[in-house]
Amino acid sequence: MAQESAPTTAAAPASAGAGWRPVGDARRGTRRVRAVVSCALVGLAALAVLLVPVFFPLDQQAVDLTAKLLPPSGAHPFGTDDMGRDLLLRSVYGLRVSLLVGLVAALVASFIGLALGCLAGAVGGWFDRVLMRVVDTFTAVPHLLMGVFIVAMFRPGVWPVVASVGLTHWVSTARIVRAEVHSLRSRPFVDAAISGGASRLRVAARHLLPAVLPQAGLAAVLMVPHAVWHESALSFLGLGIPAHQASLGTMINGARGSLSAGDWWPTLFPGLFIVVTTLAVAGVAGLWRERINPRRRSELVL
Repeated sequence: MAQESAPTTAAAPASAGAGWRPVGDARRGTRRVRAVVSCALVGLAALAVLLVPVFFPLDQQAVDLTAKLLPPSGAHPFGTDDMGRDLLLRSVYGLRVSLLVGLVAALVASFIGLALGCLAGAVGGWFDRVLMRVVDTFTAVPHLLMGVFIVAMFRPGVWPVVASVGLTHWVSTARIVRAEVHSLRSRPFVDAAISGGASRLRVAARHLLPAVLPQAGLAAVLMVPHAVWHESALSFLGLGIPAHQASLGTMINGARGSLSAGDWWPTLFPGLFIVVTTLAVAGVAGLWRERINPRRRSELVL
């Protein structure tokens, strides 16, 4: 009897392990599919905003009232708006503006947050405390309200929106970089550099800054979708981007009257461009986060 029960007890762990293995494989397969789809969508969006204006130039102020509010068809896959303009072409041009604002604003905000966070973590003392109080002050004010105030001081255009988003979204990057620098200050290589006579600024520039660049880059990529939504919100409110210039926010704002009349396509397709593009960029950022943090990736597989 003892010999007959031994194979049963030995096979139990194997069967339990076999039951767990497909779950991990399924999760890895789902994550791989999500990464491929996100990268493909981001690449497609990049190709569209780069090549479409070259091969299909668009007059931003041209109208054709004879083709007003045509539904989606072979000639106009996304239909036309209330001015007779092709929605597919204008959506690509609008995505171009939104991605430009998102990328440049994310770079500006990441540069400010990286510089201030690295200095605060490296210098410490009263400078760190004062900077954290400034960060708390910026956090207490809603980003959209502060962005409206900044945009209102300039004439409508792309660069006031870039300044608005960049000057209001550096706080999270500064907090992340400061926390990372504080954790690195206790490492042996930092103690060795300080013992060798290196100043705090030299240690920050030569040792701490390169170590936090991956985290700052990830924060910049994660900021792009937020900046695109911020730009779309400002454009929807009629601020920043001029009404005649194609922008996803201005297109949705101009289509409100058409939507109330039952014409859904002028609102649907620009909105889909915003949602799909930002989700794709967020998916790429999630893949990057798993690459630079293997511990978190292993936790997700379990």
